[in-house]
Amino acid sequence: MKDLSRMVRPQDAKINALSRLIDAGIICSTLVALVSILQLEWLPSYNWLLLIAILLFSFFTECSRTYKAWRDISISAELIAVTSNWGIIVAIFVAIEFIFHPVDLYNREMVLYWFVLTPIELISWHSIMRMLLRAFRSTVVSAKKVAIYGATELGVGLEKRIQSMPWAGYHFIGYFDDRRTNGNRRFISDPTLIKGSSQDLIEQARKGEINTIFITLPLAAEARIKSLLNQLSDTTVSAYMMLDLFSFDLLNASWLDIQGMPAVSIFESPHRGLDSISKRIFDVVCSILILILIAVPMLMIATGIKLTSKGPVIFRQQRYGIGGEPISVWKFRTMICTGSENGEVIQASKTDQRITPFGRFLRRTSLDELPQFFNVIAGTMSIVGPRPHAVTHNEFYRTAIHGYMLRHKVKPGITGLAQVKGYRGQTEELEKMEGRIKYDLEYIRNWSLWLDLKLIVVTVFVGFTNKNAY
Repeated sequence: MKDLSRMVRPQDAKINALSRLIDAGIICSTLVALVSILQLEWLPSYNWLLLIAILLFSFFTECSRTYKAWRDISISAELIAVTSNWGIIVAIFVAIEFIFHPVDLYNREMVLYWFVLTPIELISWHSIMRMLLRAFRSTVVSAKKVAIYGATELGVGLEKRIQSMPWAGYHFIGYFDDRRTNGNRRFISDPTLIKGSSQDLIEQARKGEINTIFITLPLAAEARIKSLLNQLSDTTVSAYMMLDLFSFDLLNASWLDIQGMPAVSIFESPHRGLDSISKRIFDVVCSILILILIAVPMLMIATGIKLTSKGPVIFRQQRYGIGGEPISVWKFRTMICTGSENGEVIQASKTDQRITPFGRFLRRTSLDELPQFFNVIAGTMSIVGPRPHAVTHNEFYRTAIHGYMLRHKVKPGITGLAQVKGYRGQTEELEKMEGRIKYDLEYIRNWSLWLDLKLIVVTVFVGFTNKNAY
């Protein structure tokens, strides 16, 4: 078997490595220059300061994928990423200063200048380099004349991205397609964009009128793709095969390298490796802090339950956790009858007679969910994630809603994107549950610790009360 790692290599890897090196050099040289300008003594602690800053900056820029191919992202997106990454480092150093109060380890005035000047220099060199590249790529000599083979939905999406990237130096020629104009086969509204068939494409490539070809045919068109590539091998054109993955319902898709063989994940959890560890640390630390703050209110709620109705304070219900495994979820009891009849769990309704007056207040304000912070510490739940549903509800909706079980790729949460968007309470209509699942999957696709923090803050201010919670 051929070694694909030698045949398929990362594009612009050397440019990205050089960019990392220059960024590290700017961080280092700025501190050295400030020590010299302010006529300060170089302290051993400055070596550690530089080392930590460079390592953290490299880590955060890698996490945020700042060093992507420069044709792929806009200059504004790159500058925002660079500034944000440095801002995180400054926040970490400020937190260390606030907690530990290091004495005589560094000159605070010099470090303040370093915090301010470094991002300005980083932004300046990134901006200058991008402008120079844009000017060079926009010339007739370096502009890439691009054609798309396949008037498909994937091709249309690619063209829109090419047209929105003037800095990339792409000059779009048009589409080429062998299929007849057919509303069911072509997705091009303007027929003038179809410049010809595959033979016309090959002829123009041989004449040097096209530099780059993107093939956007579906995976089923393997025979046509091979035939085109065989004929293009007689030209000097650069050919790219676009994988038609958008026809799948991707969930946190990513590349995987298996001994040189690339693979693409279609369904995957965002919480893997360091992301899983950081998510767990975030959950445990926040849960402990929150439980300290709400300990007295929880005791008051427990007392209120005991005084207003008979029965246990805590209600436990079997629900699905990560991987679809059953877990026991804790809540403050809000009903007179907490059992289920004939294995059926009946959702609470607006006029449900089982709910006690005090329980109705707890449900309306979501205070009945507070014991679930113990679930978070135990590791069966997370603070932020899709809300767990009763097992019987899961078994019904998994057959009624496409992709329903994908929400179990992550731990269930006390709050989530769907709840912040208003999808709480009873789901008597299928459309309501479909809306909830839509936002659950959107959360998984776009997960980050920053998103978790934002959803927690939104929940604190607007998420406790909701007209749909009863």
